[in-house]
Amino acid sequence: MPKAKIDIEHVAKLAVLKLSAEQQRKLEKQLTEILSYIGQLEEVNTKNIEPIGQITGLENVTRDDQSAPSLSQETALKNAPRFYNGYFEVDAVFTENSPE
Repeated sequence: MPKAKIDIEHVAKLAVLKLSAEQQRKLEKQLTEILSYIGQLEEVNTKNIEPIGQITGLENVTRDDQSAPSLSQETALKNAPRFYNGYFEVDAVFTENSPE
């Protein structure tokens, strides 16, 4: 990988960072080292290697959904401060004057 000049001021601007001159020099050195390491990784022959998503062998453990008794509509609404036609009534979230 050819050595490229890193525009630290541009990187700092994108990250909304205010860096001193010393911090800029330090960051430029660190980023150059990172890019150099990535360049080394690009030289590794991966032609016959299959891509993998993870290496731990762990799998998601799930269970089947099971229905269970639930509250009746009347019980669910019993302590509601407001309800209308069998539904909870809440204040409007969006109004005509809502900012876009």
